[in-house]
Amino acid sequence: MKQIIAANKFVELTYRIVDRQTGDVLTTVEFPLGYVQGGNSVLAPQIMAELEGKAAGDRISVPIDCTDLYGPRDESLVVTDSIENVPEEYREVGTRITMENDQGHTRTFLVTRMDDRTLTVDGNHPLCGRQVVFELEVLTVRDATDEEILAGGQVERGPDLGGLQTRPI
Repeated sequence: MKQIIAANKFVELTYRIVDRQTGDVLTTVEFPLGYVQGGNSVLAPQIMAELEGKAAGDRISVPIDCTDLYGPRDESLVVTDSIENVPEEYREVGTRITMENDQGHTRTFLVTRMDDRTLTVDGNHPLCGRQVVFELEVLTVRDATDEEILAGGQVERGPDLGGLQTRPI
């Protein structure tokens, strides 16, 4: 009998995010994402709810308004500056830059545009303001171990050293 996704089940899945307006694939997660259902919020609550009761082999599509997840787009977080004021290592579209304000709060900005004279960074989440569809494929559903329940996902093991004891350095 197939196991279904419910609390304390270990789940592996892949997904992709498609822009509902353009049909463009925005993100593809090809390597399985593993988590314990109900043990953490690795995906949006709407997606976690839609996965309940599904089994390995099931495919689902979940429309999401990203404004609900990330808030409305804030144009004050989009900054364009002279390229001369930007260090060389940040002069590439797609580069992530973590900045800190006077109060010590940090925010990650993404370099979104660059030309010969200017560079633009955006502190909004890349999905902010978009209508998307998460297309998911469930690969594995099984009982989670006690360790996985505690960790909220798969517990990585170190190499088998054939019984040798290791000490922290």
